Amino acid sequence: QILSKLLWRSTFYITISFVVHLPPLGIGVYQLLEFQSSEAVLADYNIYMRNSRQEKPDKLFKIKEMQHSVDNIILENSYMKLWFSGMSGLLEKINTKEDGKNHQMKVEFAWYGTTSNRDKSGAYLFLPDGDAKPYIFTDPPTIRVAHGRIFSEVVCFFHHVTHTMRLYKVQGLESQSLEVSNIVDIRGEYNRELVMRISSDINSQNRFYTDLNGYQIQPRLTMSKLPLQANIYPMTTMAYIQDVGVRLTLHSAQSLGVASLKNGQLEVIMDRRLMQDDNRGLGQGVQDNKITANIFRLLLERRHGTDKASVSFPSLLSHMTSSFLNHPVILMTTYADSGVPEMLNTFSPLMSSMPCDMHIVNLRTIQSKVDTEPSDEAALILHRKGFDCRFSNRDMGLLCSTTQGKIKVHKLFNKFRVESLTPASLSLMHSPLDARNISEISMSSMEINTFRIRLR
Repeated sequence: QILSKLLWRSTFYITISFVVHLPPLGIGVYQLLEFQSSEAVLADYNIYMRNSRQEKPDKLFKIKEMQHSVDNIILENSYMKLWFSGMSGLLEKINTKEDGKNHQMKVEFAWYGTTSNRDKSGAYLFLPDGDAKPYIFTDPPTIRVAHGRIFSEVVCFFHHVTHTMRLYKVQGLESQSLEVSNIVDIRGEYNRELVMRISSDINSQNRFYTDLNGYQIQPRLTMSKLPLQANIYPMTTMAYIQDVGVRLTLHSAQSLGVASLKNGQLEVIMDRRLMQDDNRGLGQGVQDNKITANIFRLLLERRHGTDKASVSFPSLLSHMTSSFLNHPVILMTTYADSGVPEMLNTFSPLMSSMPCDMHIVNLRTIQSKVDTEPSDEAALILHRKGFDCRFSNRDMGLLCSTTQGKIKVHKLFNKFRVESLTPASLSLMHSPLDARNISEISMSSMEINTFRIRLR
């Protein structure tokens, strides 16, 4: 994991990023100490702006100001190389180093308006006035490019959105996808909706895929005979397009609307501001907008084979990328002199990482039936994910493996002994008639199982 800590001084903020290694379901404690002679490596900054002064003096960082250029901005790690426009700062091309191929991958923003008819867009209705219009800026945005040891990033400061693309340089899962962050502010707009659009050279043939409640994947088909709004679908955690050799997945940390209106294209609605009620019961428009943060990961994978099955699944790498995005490490900070008792340096309750396709939905104490105290049993809820095997598993940086859905319970916990493990219904209200203490969990793909577990 890569953690970032924002430190405040009287005149400025400093972001400190460092790599940590945490045990599964564990806790790690790290102290930030100030020294006169630190071994921290400082990032270099290039700032593209209209009126540059070439070199800006700074006591800590090397900052170089320059004019916007037709030359590309380049970021690179051991997995991929990225080209960004020197005028807009937006992504234009990706080179995957595994096969050495270049892929057109253009990111842009666009506006949807609303129809001039009596019924207009509102909280429940999306009635656009036609195709989205490009987001046009009269002056090139200020672009901040950071080159650091752990990651490099390009930040574009538009009027309505601050767009960040970050490429990690550590060996492992984080470096194989591109982190995308948008901070959107459309509080001053009138009947407009802002979308982010990704256009690629993938021959998707008007097909794309979205997830249903973060569980299974549903194929979608864009149909030109339907109105535009009929081709927009909900995206809970991911959406992807693919052809014979490539899959492009947009992982999301928030639920949004997504569409693929043209071949090789994905677009996601970032925010909406609508001034009228749509007569569906709310009684007002959508005018309570706040500055909204959206986080994504863009994953480009090489595919092997063609589609013959009627169902589609993410790859193992895609599942893990989604888990990193939607189940991040919980950060708890305190001052060293705040009087909080000293914590253990590490806490590691599991013997090893869970299998790659196994997700612990919950592990919680069950309430006692007699009094308000907890019982000596806990609820263990597991989900085995279905994944596509037609993707390379080499050099993915995963610290786990698959076990065909089998887990030996006595080898699961560290410093805990499993006294009993019995199957139960998902609600924990019932147990099967043949329920008995088991020593091995066996699950099929796409199953969610619940167990009552007693630890000592």
